[in-house]
Amino acid sequence: VCQKPKATLVCGICKSAVCKYCAQFTQEDSFSFLAKVPEDLTHGTYCGPCFDDKVAPELAKYDDTMERAKNVAVFFKDQGKETRLIKRGNEVFRVKDCPDRDETLMRLAFFAAQKDFNSLIDVDLVSEKIRNGTYQTQKWSGTGVPANLSDRKINRS
Repeated sequence: VCQKPKATLVCGICKSAVCKYCAQFTQEDSFSFLAKVPEDLTHGTYCGPCFDDKVAPELAKYDDTMERAKNVAVFFKDQGKETRLIKRGNEVFRVKDCPDRDETLMRLAFFAAQKDFNSLIDVDLVSEKIRNGTYQTQKWSGTGVPANLSDRKINRS
């Protein structure tokens, strides 16, 4: 793209040589909440045209979904009184092997936002202790059922 003879980087999509000043970079975890990351988005280095055509729109869509996921209403499994009359979706979202509780909840909310739901019902988060000698960590997993609630119901509950 930049036609420099000493271009040391290669675009991940079109395989053209790119110098470090013309290259567009993405972080390793830029699309970490997606269930399956498309092949074009797994590379870290892109030329300008490939980034503008393929990566930038997907990155904007991902960021928009992440913002909507932050506003998803969450009702846990023990809140049956509040959610007993709410129509649940047919699908159950599952997340496994997360390092902490907040990330597990955020991943469930991201999946709900991806499918255009605004709430999660019957959320169940479970931790598992992992011991390695004297070192101990936790691994979190969770499930949740998506639902759509009107703003009136969300504010009231």
